[in-house]
Formats: sequence, structure tokens, C-alpha cells
Amino acid sequence: MDTAPTAASKPISTRPVGVILAGGDPLSRQFLLRQLGDQPVIDHVIAATVAVVAPSDLSIVLSPDDHDLRQHLGTRQTIAYQAEPLGPADAARAGLDGIGQEKPDGIGQENLVLIVSGDLPLLRPASLRGLVTRHRLKGADLSRLTLDGRDVGAYIAGAATWRDLLRGAGRGDLTGRGSLTRIVDGAAARGLKTSQYQIIDPDEVRDINTQEDLAVAADIQLKRLFAPQHAVESGRIAFGTGGWRAKIGEAFTIHNVRRLSQALVGEVVTAGAERQGVVIGGDRRFLSREAAEAAAEVFAGNNVAVALLPGDVPTPLVTFAAPHLGAHYGLVFTASHNPPQWNGLKVFRADGSLPLAAETDRYETEANALTRDDIVATDLDAARRAGLVREVDLTGAYIDAIETIVDIGVIRANPLKVLVDPMYGTSQLTLGAILTDARYRVDFIHERHNPLFGGRSPAPDQAALTALMDLVRSGPYDLGLATDGDADRIAIVDQDGRYISTNDLLLLLYWYLHEVRGERGGVVRNIATTHLLDRLAAHFGEAALEVPVGFKHITKGMSDVAALLGGESSGGLTIRGHILGKDGIFACALVVEMLARTGRRLSDLLDEVHAITGRLYGVEASLPATPDMRLAVPRRLAAAPPAELAGAAVTRLDLADGFKFYLADGSWGLLRFSGTEPVLRVFAEATSPELAARLAEDLSALAKGA
Repeated sequence: MDTAPTAASKPISTRPVGVILAGGDPLSRQFLLRQLGDQPVIDHVIAATVAVVAPSDLSIVLSPDDHDLRQHLGTRQTIAYQAEPLGPADAARAGLDGIGQEKPDGIGQENLVLIVSGDLPLLRPASLRGLVTRHRLKGADLSRLTLDGRDVGAYIAGAATWRDLLRGAGRGDLTGRGSLTRIVDGAAARGLKTSQYQIIDPDEVRDINTQEDLAVAADIQLKRLFAPQHAVESGRIAFGTGGWRAKIGEAFTIHNVRRLSQALVGEVVTAGAERQGVVIGGDRRFLSREAAEAAAEVFAGNNVAVALLPGDVPTPLVTFAAPHLGAHYGLVFTASHNPPQWNGLKVFRADGSLPLAAETDRYETEANALTRDDIVATDLDAARRAGLVREVDLTGAYIDAIETIVDIGVIRANPLKVLVDPMYGTSQLTLGAILTDARYRVDFIHERHNPLFGGRSPAPDQAALTALMDLVRSGPYDLGLATDGDADRIAIVDQDGRYISTNDLLLLLYWYLHEVRGERGGVVRNIATTHLLDRLAAHFGEAALEVPVGFKHITKGMSDVAALLGGESSGGLTIRGHILGKDGIFACALVVEMLARTGRRLSDLLDEVHAITGRLYGVEASLPATPDMRLAVPRRLAAAPPAELAGAAVTRLDLADGFKFYLADGSWGLLRFSGTEPVLRVFAEATSPELAARLAEDLSALAKGA
């Protein structure tokens, strides 16, 4: 029955005191130090508990003979001992007494005490927060965590209530040997007001008592890492292959922007680069401008100089800006081609290159450890007046840098009619200025500011460019150009309105640079990009290098082998002497130069290149990547890799980045989980369109377990 709460258990604003029960029988205890993911089982329980309990107010109850666990815990928390194995109620009493002795004034009557079983490493912090919050809102005397109506190993009550209940050793059901469930049941029978918080995910309450339990827990933990609710619950900042990206309002928040900026401040200050400072910009997405200004306030608040780019800017301009200004970092707030409900941040080093995984892992760790109290920020207007933040427009300098590489004179002498689709993104000003310098008359579609990007992802793939293809086909145009939302990727349409794949575009540009412009050097591509580039490089007597997905690997590879061109099938490319990042605006200008200089149609140029390399046909597809798939696919392929795909023998399986299958007939296929979106990418390249389609179908079926 419900009664009015006692004075000792009324809701209070302070955090509760915590007790973790880590004693129990020897069979159960032996798993507390077993590794689960990146840390032992007991550490997961501690991490969940200290999300709602101050570490200094946490007591962990051990058995006196558990020396290994005692040594592992060290001095992080208060240790209490249960002298005899008299059950969890007696252990809870020992924990309460132990932490009371550690506090100068003991545990006050008004303190809430949260008791958690030590063998629940999958318990989410959100569930414990829910228990504490519900207890306070209900004004309960005692509350329990439940699943389908049964207790699962976490309870909260006021200190006075616990002392009264746990003092009842030897009185009926309230014995020291009794379970806490019986204690709680007895409390309700005595007229105390009880409540419960219901867990809805049964995976949270899987205890670890066997090796099989540990294996199941490891799978659950991995699935959580890939599940969408992981970012929702934790608000965790996580970098992928293209920077940090997250849904707006979930992990992408201004608070997280400030945390990540404060972490990067540490990198700048440690390097003594405060005067070099940072350059910051943003694209046209929701919150990009607000995020750029919030970041500027954090850097300025830490005495780090900021060059704030006005308006919305393309990502390649920020890549260019860092080395141009001598800044320690370039930051651009963008989620590239992701759907409009996403935003994020790309960070560039002083030379304009993307940081590698070891660096972004460090940013993540430092940022995620920060709280609001750790952020140092100042008012933006005050920072401007002090000269710490200055607005710098680098549009002209960036355009000049492109025009030192692209031959504007050649373009001007051979005018073309060009239609451009910036996909509501940021390329119109800069690309328009370059083509205007060339005296071109250029038409634009989808050029206005629309942060919803017309209701679709601003990715320049064939399905998204039907309007561009139709208009080029029906209008007086020699070429259609498209860039993605932040303008670092390109797509092109030929004079007949046909979409030219990036694989073919890379072939064309490598041939053009080498054979027409007379430049020398090899080529770097990622594992998902056409092998015809290798054939063309071999024909030229140049090196070809394959690298993992992520443009940072391409620019590093270009430096390693002094390559002329680097590119990826998703639309990113750069050349030696330009910025150390992909640039859709520069790529568009280079395509225009190629057509203007050669005076030939794209289709004719492709025929000439294919006469050298032969033909391979590519297919790309995406499958929704469920958390289960991220576990099942690698295990299935590791246990039983296919001996044949699309009727051809598999001669080699490369696991460097995904699962790449090399076939006896020269075809290849790739399964790879995206680092920026919840999808599984499927790539296939074969000697005919039919074989490529069949190979992609076989790979998709393999991923689905069919």
C-alpha cells in the first residue's frame, strides 16, 4: 500500500551514496575480473554506478579472501568487507557501514543509498538514473529496479530506511541471510511506500556466472556500440573516417561542440601554438554557424587566436585556410553528404591534412571526459574587441590558389556551356567565381540556401542528379557539374546527360594530367575504387597504391609514393601541389580545363582511355547495417569464407578494411561497414555489367546470411 513518505526518505537534490555488492559465492566472484570489452566486468558496474553516485561516495563490498579484486580496485573507492557469507542483505549493511565510516560526518539520515549487484556489467547508467529519478518523483521510501515485475539487482532508499530494514537480522523474513528482494517485500508489508522503475531491455540484467555468459555479454556490448541509442544515451563524441558526425539534438549539441573545442584547446596549448591559433568555418547546415561561433568562444576564452570565416564556406576552403594562415588547426562544421538532420566537425592539421586515428582517438577521449565546469569560454563580441577573434574572408585567396594550378587562359579560350548543381550546398560562390573569371556563362540549379537540402541527402550520386541530367540532355549544355553539401566531392554529367562515374572520372583525369599536361607520378586509390587506375598506371610505368577508406589515407599515400593523383569512388580527389584533402570545386575546374584544352567530348576521351585499360564495370549498393549484422557478418565470413562468388573462384580475401574478395577472372567485391553512416557498403567490379550485378547480389546475400 502507498503511504506518505517518511521524513528520512523525502526527495533531496544531492547525489545518492552507492554500495556495490561484489562478494557472494566464489564461482560468481571469479568472473568479476574477467575482461569484457576494454575493461573487467566489475569496472563496467562501477562506471554505470558512478554515473549517478559520486566516486568518493561509493562503497564496494568484498569477501575477505578476495585479494585479487582488492588489489585491482586499489584506492579508487571505499572497500568494505562482509565477514561471513551471510547473503546480500548482510553485505549491503556492511557497505553502508563502511562508507559511513569514511565520511567525516557519517551518512546522514536524509542521504539516499543506491545498492547495486556487482555482476550486472550491462546495466545502463540511464536505468540507474531512471531508478533514482522515479524514487524521488514518487516520494517513495524504497524503490527497486525491475524487469517484467521481478527484481533485477538495484535498490534505493534513504539511509535511515536501510538501517531500519537491515537491522532486522533474525526477525522473520528480514534476516541477514535473506535476499534484498525479501527485504523489499517485507518493507511494503510494513506499510512503507515502495515504487519500481521498469527496465525494458532484458540484455541489461544478464549476470555473469559462466564463460558462456561472458561471451553473450561481449556480443551485447558490441551491438550497443553500433546501435543508434548508444549516441542518444551517452551523448558521446565519436570520430569516423570523415570526422565527427552525429544527429542534431542527440550527440551533436552545442555543449558537445564546446567540449570538443576545449579538448582541441589542450592540443594547441600543449604545442605552444596559441598565436598560430585556429581557423573556423561552417557550411549551410542547421547549427553550423552557431557551432562555429561557440567553438570560437571556447578557443578565445583559452587565449587561442581565432580566424572566423564569414558566412557559409566549403570544406576545401578550410582545408586550404589552415596552411595558408599558418593556423594550428582548421575546423569546419559540416556533416558532408549525410542527411539534413546530421551535423558534425572536420578537423584539419596545420598542413591541411586530416588527423589519423591515433589523434582523433585522443580528441575523443579528452572531449568525452570533460564536463560543463571544465569549459572555458568568453563572449564572442568581447573576444572580437580584444582581437582574439577576427573575421577573415579567404574566398579570393582560395580561388587564386586554384587558378595557379588550373589554366584559366585555356578555359577562357575555349568556352563551354556549363550547368552546375551545388545541391543546396556551398560551392556556388567559389566555383561560380572561377568560371566567371574564365568568361563562362554558367547556370545553377538548387543554389539557394536550404538546410533541408530539398528533403534528401546532399550526396552527388546518380539517383540524386536526375534534374541535372535531364536539363543537360534537353538544354544547350556541354557539361553538367555537381558538388555535395560541403563541396569536397564531385559528380559530372556528359553532353548527352549521362552520368559519368567517379571511377571513370579518375581515369580521365589521371590520363589527362599524365599524357596531355605532361606531369609524372603514380596514383593512389582506396580499396573501393576501380582497379583500372592500376592498369593505367602500369601502362605509364608509374606506381599504384591501394589504401583503406578515408581521404587521410589517400593523402598520406600520395606523400609516400609522390603520387600525381589520389581519389576515391565516392567523388573525392586531389592532385599533387593542391591541398591535402579532397576538393570538389577544384575538381570541377580541372574537368572544365580538360574539355577546353582537348576540345573533345567526354565519351570520346573515355573510349581512348578504355582502349588502354580495357573495361571493368562497377556496382555499388548499401544495406542497412543493424547491430546484429556488425557481429554476424564478420563471424560468418571468418568461419566460412566463400570459395566462389558470381561463378568465379575466390583467390584471396583481404581483411585490411572490410572484406575484399579477389576473384580468378580479375573481378573483385567488397563488403565494408561505413564509418560515417549505419550502412553496409557493397562494391563489385567485373568484366561485364551482368557479372558485376551478380557479384553484388552474391555479396548482399552473403551479408544477409542467405
